[in-house]
Amino acid sequence: MFSPALRHRQRVLAQQSAQSADTAATPEPLPPTTAAGQEYAALRVLLHDNLRTLSDIASHEARIPVKIEMARAFAPWIDGVLAAEGQAAQDEIVVTNLVWAIDYRDFEYALRLATHAIRNGLAMPERFTRTPACYLVEEVSTIANAEFEAVNLDTLVAVQQLAEGHDMPDPVRAKLHKAIGRRFEERAEKFDPAADNAPAGGKAAFVAEAQEHLQRAFQLDRNVGVKKDIERLERKLKALTAEATPPQE
Repeated sequence: MFSPALRHRQRVLAQQSAQSADTAATPEPLPPTTAAGQEYAALRVLLHDNLRTLSDIASHEARIPVKIEMARAFAPWIDGVLAAEGQAAQDEIVVTNLVWAIDYRDFEYALRLATHAIRNGLAMPERFTRTPACYLVEEVSTIANAEFEAVNLDTLVAVQQLAEGHDMPDPVRAKLHKAIGRRFEERAEKFDPAADNAPAGGKAAFVAEAQEHLQRAFQLDRNVGVKKDIERLERKLKALTAEATPPQE
């Protein structure tokens, strides 16, 4: 474990990284001629050692606690990078930790890292072909659709907002709309009209929101698997509308 003094030094140097970064349209790694660049290079050596260790572990499940432990070594540097102002440098440490954070289900941390990567135009590590926005949407949505309780609606909406306007295959974005739609349906099922945050349209508003996202998912990918969901929501919305309609005299 690094000493508190070293962790503080890493955080301070990382905060200087933006000032040292190239201002080109495509961010470049920190030059090794600066103190920040030298610290980044040393941490990158550690990162690659970690990646070799992980490659020797066949079990995805077994790699999760190892990634959590490894990530602690890079936290001070990343804290400094996220606190820096100005043009960010290309940073393999940040984008690799984005991958790890999704793997060990720390979505709040993953969103912080993804926000930095997307806003600053960082590229994913060389072994990845997707952009940070596409990677974030596809990986979080895949988890959300496979493990309902693993990802909440607020996280999915934050992912949608962050990735808005960024190019990616339609089936990837369809997965996200599918996950969001199903969670709005869950909110409809748990609707409490006495709650302070109850929408103006009541339960029907949640159903309509769910229907909108699922229909959008179907528009983007007809094989996304939401046909029965849409049909079910249409019946629910029709029933709720009938309940809210006063009888004719």
